Amino acid sequence: MAARGMTYPSFDEWRELAVRDPAAFEARRRAVIAAAIAAAPPERRERLQRLQWRIDRVRSRDSDPLVACMRLSRMMWDSVYSERGLLAQLEYLGKRWTGRTTSGLPQAQILPFKKR
Repeated sequence: MAARGMTYPSFDEWRELAVRDPAAFEARRRAVIAAAIAAAPPERRERLQRLQWRIDRVRSRDSDPLVACMRLSRMMWDSVYSERGLLAQLEYLGKRWTGRTTSGLPQAQILPFKKR
């Protein structure tokens, strides 16, 4: 999600800023995140702010960035595979709309086309 009218540094520019001036890097990182959240539809902003708060807590808890990265990765995968994750919600919607599981959807009949 990109904030309108905002230009983002390249990876190399981010890396160079982080090495040269970690405080400026952190300030720019927070500004870009805040702008992206502000550019989101109003009904999604609170959820995004809460998610960013969780991400910041994970990052602040671990002094090793690699450990924090692994925890954040696990958090993302949990949001897909957990009991209330994305896959479970898709399965629920499939049952709700069709009365069947998504894997049990009826097959469509494929019609042959005549060559001209």
